[in-house]
Amino acid sequence: MLSYAEKLTRTPSAMAQDDVEKLKNVGFSNAAILDICQVAAYFAFVNRLADGLGVELEPHMGNK
Repeated sequence: MLSYAEKLTRTPSAMAQDDVEKLKNVGFSNAAILDICQVAAYFAFVNRLADGLGVELEPHMGNK
């Protein structure tokens, strides 16, 4: 699951049906795969919006 989410985040154009099949082969249902995809895509979307608008992190969210 994490490899799928990382690949979707870093190289979305490289995603293929095989990536979905790998999740199915380890027991994820179609609904679970959709959830994984939606959550990863949503976080990427929100981060790009924030970066594009120059939104700065709250002080407690910064690097320690």
